[in-house]
Amino acid sequence: MKRICVFAGSSAGARPDYLAAADRLAASLLRRRIELVYGGASVGLMGRLADCVVEGGGTVIGVIPNALRDREIAHRGLTELRVVASMHERKATMTELADGFVVMPGGLGTLDETFEVLTWAQLGMHQKPLGLLNVGRYYDRLLQFLEEAEREQFLAPAHRHMVLVDSDPAELLDRMATYRAPTISKWIERETA
Repeated sequence: MKRICVFAGSSAGARPDYLAAADRLAASLLRRRIELVYGGASVGLMGRLADCVVEGGGTVIGVIPNALRDREIAHRGLTELRVVASMHERKATMTELADGFVVMPGGLGTLDETFEVLTWAQLGMHQKPLGLLNVGRYYDRLLQFLEEAEREQFLAPAHRHMVLVDSDPAELLDRMATYRAPTISKWIERETA
């Protein structure tokens, strides 16, 4: 993996653990010489991660919609800042640039990005790994929901297991490096007419 896209909150969150996890993820990316692709902002976990990678001499590509750049949250110190027309174009560009995805704690935007990437993987539109950095058990209830979706047959077991989970950034990146995408159809069963 040469480039990892990280989805993360535009807030730093309520606990210092989240910022510490951004620091550890940045260090892991730098040790592996993996370039960072992210949403291009200077605020929150996103900004902290980018700052750490830039300060460590790494490459950071930000992708930000024009409307957010105009609100003056665009990071000005990146290797490259791509300004796009919309949130849709932002997600498509980040997905195209990345070899895999790490999800840090975040809110609605982070969840939107995560589930779009997972849906595309489920449909076979890409075969890139997605790792959930479960800092302080932040994503435990989301993982319980995915288990429930599997039990209720709205999600195939192989597709639920596309989500790699770890609380340690280095371990998560190691698991992502050996990921193999499932080769089953999205549909659990097809109804016939």
